[in-house]
Amino acid sequence: MRSKMIRWSNLTELSVNYPKTVILLTLAITAFFLLQFPKIKTDTDPKNMLPATSQVRVYNDQVDRWFALHKDVIVLGVVNDQGIFNTDTLARIVRLTDEIAKLQDVVARDVNSFTTVDNVTSEGDLLTVKPLMSKIPQNPQELQALRKALYENPLFLERLISKDGKTTAIYIPLEPTANGQEIAGQIKQFLLKENGPEKYYLAGDPIARDTFGAQMFLQMALFSPLAGLIMFLALYGMFRNLTLVGSVMAVAMISIVWSMGFLIGMGFPVHIMSSMIPVFLMAIATDSVHIFNEFYFRFRELRQKRAAILDTMRTVGAPVRYTALATAVGFATLSLVGFVALKAGHLIPIKGAIEPVMVFGLFVAFGTLALRLMSFSFIPAVMMLAPEEKLLKVSGHEDLESNWTVRGLRRLGEFSLTRSKFVIGASLLLVIVSIVGMSQIRVNNNMVSWFKTGSEIRQADTILNDRLGGTASAYVVASAEKQDFMKQPEALKYIDSLQRDLEKLPVVGKTTSVADYAKWINRVMNRDDAAYYRVPEDEPTIAQYLLLFSMSAKPSDLDNVVDYPYQKANIWVQLKTWDAGAMRQVIDRVNAFAAAHPLKGMTFQPAGVAYFNLVWDDEVLYGMLEGFILALVFVFIILTVNFRSWRWAVVSFVPLLFAITLIYGFIGFIKKDFDMPIAVLSTLSLGMAVDFAIHFVRRFQQRYREDPDLERALLWTVARPGKGILRNAVLFAAGFSVMVFASLTPYITVGLFIMAIMLLSALATLIFLPALIRLLPGWLLKEKILVSVGAASTTQPELNPEKESQ
Repeated sequence: MRSKMIRWSNLTELSVNYPKTVILLTLAITAFFLLQFPKIKTDTDPKNMLPATSQVRVYNDQVDRWFALHKDVIVLGVVNDQGIFNTDTLARIVRLTDEIAKLQDVVARDVNSFTTVDNVTSEGDLLTVKPLMSKIPQNPQELQALRKALYENPLFLERLISKDGKTTAIYIPLEPTANGQEIAGQIKQFLLKENGPEKYYLAGDPIARDTFGAQMFLQMALFSPLAGLIMFLALYGMFRNLTLVGSVMAVAMISIVWSMGFLIGMGFPVHIMSSMIPVFLMAIATDSVHIFNEFYFRFRELRQKRAAILDTMRTVGAPVRYTALATAVGFATLSLVGFVALKAGHLIPIKGAIEPVMVFGLFVAFGTLALRLMSFSFIPAVMMLAPEEKLLKVSGHEDLESNWTVRGLRRLGEFSLTRSKFVIGASLLLVIVSIVGMSQIRVNNNMVSWFKTGSEIRQADTILNDRLGGTASAYVVASAEKQDFMKQPEALKYIDSLQRDLEKLPVVGKTTSVADYAKWINRVMNRDDAAYYRVPEDEPTIAQYLLLFSMSAKPSDLDNVVDYPYQKANIWVQLKTWDAGAMRQVIDRVNAFAAAHPLKGMTFQPAGVAYFNLVWDDEVLYGMLEGFILALVFVFIILTVNFRSWRWAVVSFVPLLFAITLIYGFIGFIKKDFDMPIAVLSTLSLGMAVDFAIHFVRRFQQRYREDPDLERALLWTVARPGKGILRNAVLFAAGFSVMVFASLTPYITVGLFIMAIMLLSALATLIFLPALIRLLPGWLLKEKILVSVGAASTTQPELNPEKESQ
């Protein structure tokens, strides 16, 4: 350990002796990583968060082949508050359908609207299948006939027409390579040409997904520089020296270039997770504030720049190293959860591992280590080039007696020490309340909710879910052991009963299956008698009806709900929300129904986009939660090694656990959902809270060995290193306050919770830790007191904080 510390000290001395060379070398390495940026590839499809070999992706692809389904479908809602059934509105629907069908990357043959959907009727004993609206109705009688055809057919109700007759929809399937946002943009151009009372709403997973992907990079491009600017101004307000302030910002930017350049150079695409790497590295870079905070105090005392730099790095070097190590390990555990091997552009994960999460953790860890390397090289080099006369002027404000911030911190420390029991008691009460809030948290994700309530996507989704069956698609696949099973009356009746049971769920708007087609055909073949809207009683009749329908309708009509051997049937479930929890309710309901009413030879399996989102939700979020728990274990080990005491490791963990408990308690009471932004921020909260605790405890130990008066040592630690902790917290909270103005809610969440994490962790460290140490001196300080009192010549040198840190 001592040899490692000496090497870090030698690196700092080398940087101080040859500052320009170190800076040029750093810039040269940065240029190398910068050259990798033209190779950038992006991937904003959440589907690719799971490996192509994952069970849910393989099964969903198989289901798409079995039933000729399309992975991506856009829904264009048409709303006329005066009613859809008028010639002008119907003419617009015809024009829009025709224009949309001509778009590249739209599967024209399967576009569904009034003009393209098949309507099953009968003429005598013949089954007739023809478009629902082959021409625009021109008189009240024709309009009434259209209305009757729509409302009497349950297949159309709440899919093509709302119950109040004011809303219809055009369903637009896309080719696998299509970009939902681009298609939506082209459709909007068509809508601009229509000058009527209708309102139009575009919804669907491909629009939300691809729009978020595009906006994600725009938001990062806008708010990262703004955050950097505010941080720059805040830093200048703290240190009043452009050279030193510029070095902090330069280190943050350089680490981002190194990390992202390394990621791109290795062939990895920039996905939703890795796009947030710059945000986290900017947060971690603020730890350099502790170096400048101590340097100003040292420079004011020594008035020799070189000596002050070396003295500063010897004093804060150990805390800076261990905070970096703890943070890097915390993020690296996201990779260790599933990491097996690394190839160019590809990680080979174990079963259940999430590659983008692993990549995110790996490269944030790399960037963190790069930051710490520059803390001992680039920053001292820049400090060495700063003019001494300016440093003397601004460092004059760093006085433990006159500085108002220091005085305020000292009073805060006095309150913590004189009211220790009250502080601990109040904190425990907050923890108990927070645990109640945590019990209300549910693991859930909803990409539509990543847009603000007033956004076009959010409004469209809400309106169409209210008026029609739902924009979120899921499938429940029924599988039998033998062919032609789905022609049996028992099988179709069972599926029909399951549908009616599912539709009792508030989250389910509509279900459709082969049973619905059989029931409707049975009705029309019996003189359109509503009493015959039921599953036929014998297998030959069902087989005949389905055969006649398959020969007359579009192939996709029947293909979408049953396979050719009639061994598998597809229940299409329309959900009123994209919440992952909605699909969980569907699965639970299916399992409960199957358990209560078992049918020999038939099993059920969920599929579709909504099911993928549920699996993604569980695997990604639970995977990150597991990584976070693993990170806690590794960080505890690091703290134990750092302090050479498991007791001090436990005490240092207290602010971390306190802050995390309060934050999750707040989430439980206010937000309820544990989603991806919260999962990502969990790891950051670990790094920040441990960062502050390491600095506080390490500096307290140094001071206590110099002055074994417990209260004086604690007050000094709260006032002097505590100023660096407070500066660090305020700096980054101010920088990321701009993110609350983002248009995407994950970035708003990141901004709000980073502010909360930083400020809460700092306060927990500066108030809770002194009180805890004050109440546990016998348990924590016994060995330290013995060393101080013994004052043996062989141990006395260890009381020197500089040698201790060496």
